[in-house]
Amino acid sequence: MPAVTVENPLTLPRVAAPADAVARPVLTVTTAPGGFEGEGFPVRRAFAGINYRHLDPFIMMDQMGEVEYAPGEPKGTPWHPHRGFETVTYIIDGVFDHQDSNGGGGTITNGDTQWMTAGAGLLHIEAPPESLVVSGGLFHGLQLWVNLPAKDKMMAPRYQDIRGGQVQLLTTPDGGALLRVIAGELDGHQGPGITHTPITMIHATVAPGAEVTLPWREDFNGVAYVLAGKGSVGAERRPIHLGQTAVFGAGSSLTVRADEQQDGNTPDLEVAILGGQPIREPMAHYGPFVMNTREELQQAFEDFQKGRLGTIPAVHGMGEGGL
Repeated sequence: MPAVTVENPLTLPRVAAPADAVARPVLTVTTAPGGFEGEGFPVRRAFAGINYRHLDPFIMMDQMGEVEYAPGEPKGTPWHPHRGFETVTYIIDGVFDHQDSNGGGGTITNGDTQWMTAGAGLLHIEAPPESLVVSGGLFHGLQLWVNLPAKDKMMAPRYQDIRGGQVQLLTTPDGGALLRVIAGELDGHQGPGITHTPITMIHATVAPGAEVTLPWREDFNGVAYVLAGKGSVGAERRPIHLGQTAVFGAGSSLTVRADEQQDGNTPDLEVAILGGQPIREPMAHYGPFVMNTREELQQAFEDFQKGRLGTIPAVHGMGEGGL
């Protein structure tokens, strides 16, 4: 880790918060519980226990892996429905195949992101390719769920395949961090992901002892989740480590710092930094559906049961009927 990198970050555009920026305080640091998703791949539930008002428009985020599979072990998720939100799958290491009932999908690997707008609904499957199942290997990524406002919940489904080479790469004034802007904007630099709800999604690699202070839109919330390593957050340098999420309060900049000493298998601090403009609408969330009311949830279940969200294709690259 990570897949997309550069030899000399100082060749990249540099970003820094202005001197008069108001530092965001750290409101909470929570530890993600572990669990299993789909057919049994390990995840950390990054947002578990965090009040939704601090997360809106983000619904949930899972760190998938990091896991080294033996031959025959790689797992995915079976066919399942979605409606009313967007799934963002970011693969740091490994390979994942996607397919949906509309004929969309593809393969993402090593720094790629797939942005799927479920909208009015579809059936979806995610699985490692047969070659990875046979060989085994490293798998590590993130899946983020982003809510859609009521006006967009029933829009036509859409895919964005964002290749690692398209990601906007930036650094800090001293070159101590590599910032990958996957979606949204940072200090005037635009990431490739197109979003319905204004958000910023960044994967930062912070060298030991280095500090990152980013300008941050005041109308956005701010969270940071540690993918690997250890460090601190906020001007108060609150400790944080692998599997923990920091929630920032109001202000116009946020700070993440890597400890001088990292673990032997983790040379740097790896952190996902997210912010978004809250939608501030009622949310009804159950399983794979995210709507505004219980009645809309019931309608989603009924539509799924009656086949209105699509049917499983008979044959595709993953074999007949999916996994």
